[in-house]
Amino acid sequence: MAAPDAAPEPVAEPPSPAAPSRSGRSSATETLGERVRQLRLAIGASQETIAELAGVHWTLIGQVERGQRNLTLHNLIRLAAALDTDPGVLVAGITPDDLPEEPKRESKADAIRRERESR
Repeated sequence: MAAPDAAPEPVAEPPSPAAPSRSGRSSATETLGERVRQLRLAIGASQETIAELAGVHWTLIGQVERGQRNLTLHNLIRLAAALDTDPGVLVAGITPDDLPEEPKRESKADAIRRERESR
């Protein structure tokens, strides 16, 4: 039982179904992550070693391998070099179908048209 003067625990609200994922997770990032992990293990390197070779923080490597990060082009190139492979090997076969769906956003022009039509 909580003390009477204790603040109630905050309740996390579930994300809106239309809200895009902030994690960047998609089948594209999961495929990339699996390839990074396979290549890293094939050369017998730790996440820390690959991170040092790529010049990135070691936590980035774990996030990439779990499919939680959407890499910048520069970090993709650095990571490929650290894994002694071509960046194309990491992304081969990944298509737009592997990207997450993004909600359609109303343009300013569409908002003006909608407003005018409702008058």
